[in-house]
Amino acid sequence: MKKIASAVLILFFAFVFIQALRQPETFLYERSGIIQATPEKIFPYLNDFKMGNAWSPYERKDLSMKHVYTGAGSGAGAVMEFEGNNEVGSGRMEILVSRPPNEVVLELQMQKPIEALNRITYRLTPESSGTRFTWSMSGQNNWIGRLLGVFIDCSKLVTGDFEAGIMNLKTVVESQSS
Repeated sequence: MKKIASAVLILFFAFVFIQALRQPETFLYERSGIIQATPEKIFPYLNDFKMGNAWSPYERKDLSMKHVYTGAGSGAGAVMEFEGNNEVGSGRMEILVSRPPNEVVLELQMQKPIEALNRITYRLTPESSGTRFTWSMSGQNNWIGRLLGVFIDCSKLVTGDFEAGIMNLKTVVESQSS
């Protein structure tokens, strides 16, 4: 009986290992939505971490999250370090590129729950029905990420937060425009 249990356990770990190896080495998560405002009205909420707190879905997951702001007040060089609960984690974000009124590119260095280095891009594109806000995140899928991908749909978790954030931003900006 012990031999059968050992064989089953070895097969399980081999299966998990093979599945982890089959996970992609990089990832790109992206969502977008239409906001009834001009890019110029939306852009400050993306280009200033303090204004970003008004719509970030992560702020709502941890109402007592700690923030430390350094560097520029907004735009390239602005830095926000954060420390939150288990759902939010801790890390550092820095605005690398600011192209008013259409694009902000950030670097996200997560420290907890898993160390990771990701690129976040916010893009604003004028459309006839308003402005399309696109939020994307890309990075390397390290070994831990690939292993987690066997058991968890990371894309669904992250893009669910993006969808909530887009709706939050829409609400904040459109209420300011009326």
